[in-house]
Amino acid sequence: MIVREARACRWKSLATVIAVVVTLPLLSGGCAVLDGPVLDPKGPITLAERDLFFKAIAIMMIVIVPVFIMAAIFVWRYRGTNRKARYSPNIAYYWPAEVLVWGVPALIIVWLAIHLWHNTYKLDPYNAIDPSVQALQVEAIGQDWKWLFVYPEQNIAVVNELAIPVNTPISIRITSDTVMNSLVIPALGGQIYAMAGMQTRLNLLADKEGTFWGRNVQYSGKGFADMQFQTRAMSKEDFDAWVEKAKQSAKTLDAATYEVLAKPSEKVPVTYYSGVEPDLFDKIIAKYMHGDSHLMPHHKQAEITEWDQWISSDD
Repeated sequence: MIVREARACRWKSLATVIAVVVTLPLLSGGCAVLDGPVLDPKGPITLAERDLFFKAIAIMMIVIVPVFIMAAIFVWRYRGTNRKARYSPNIAYYWPAEVLVWGVPALIIVWLAIHLWHNTYKLDPYNAIDPSVQALQVEAIGQDWKWLFVYPEQNIAVVNELAIPVNTPISIRITSDTVMNSLVIPALGGQIYAMAGMQTRLNLLADKEGTFWGRNVQYSGKGFADMQFQTRAMSKEDFDAWVEKAKQSAKTLDAATYEVLAKPSEKVPVTYYSGVEPDLFDKIIAKYMHGDSHLMPHHKQAEITEWDQWISSDD
C-alpha cells in the first residue's frame, strides 16, 4: 500500500513538472524578449554589442552546460530509491580532477578577458564610426527633467526629440546642466554619462528607419521616470524637411529663454527652436568651472554661492 502511494505521488510530481515546463513558455510568449531593443539592433554599434554579448555567453556555456548536465546525472543516479548506487570515494588527492575543476574555469576566464578587452577598445564610444564620412554634429544637454538636443550646424534645438538621417554617422557631445544623468538609446548604442562641467561623447549610426526609445537611466529626482525622448531615424530627404520644420518655429533659444527652460519641469512636450545662443554647449560647461556665466539660472547661482560660503567657513 505504501509503495503504491509513493509511486502515485511520484507520477503526480512528474506530471506537475511537465505542466510547468509546458505552460511557462506559453505564458511568457507575450514578453517578446527577442523584440527588445538590445537584441533587435537598428545600427552597427548595437549589433556589435549584441554579438559580443552572445559570444561571451557561448564561452561561459563551456563550463556551465557540463555542470548542469552532471548535476542532473548525479541527482538521478544517487536518488534515495536507487539502492544499487554506492558513493564510497577513497581519494585524498587526485590531480586530474583538480586540473579539470580549476583549470577549465581559469582558461575560460582568460579567454573571456582577452575577447572582451579587444572588443571594448574596438567599441569605444569616442571613436568615429567612419572617419571618411562627415558626421552629423549633435549636442545633448541633460536638464531637470528633459533632454535638449542642439544642432550647431543647422542652428536649431529640440526638446525631447532627436532626429537623425539613416546611414549617416552621428557624433554627440553630452553634458548636464544639473545632476549626473545618463543618455542611452538601446536600439543604437550603450549608455554614456552626462556630468555637469564635463563633456562626454557618443558616436552612433542608424541603418534602419524608425522611431527608437531613449531616456535617462541615472536616477535624478522625482521627474526621472518621465525623462524620455524619441529618436527618429529617417531618410536624408525627410531629415532635411524636419530641419526646415524646426527652422520655421517662432521660438529662439537665447540666454533668457534657456534660463527658463533649464528650470525643473516634467513631461515637457517636444519643442522646436529656430535659433540657438552661440556656443551654448561650451558656456554650459564653462559656468560650472568658473561660476560666472550669464547663462547660469538664478537658482543654480544661489546654490553655488551657498556652497562657496560653506567651503570658506569650513576653512
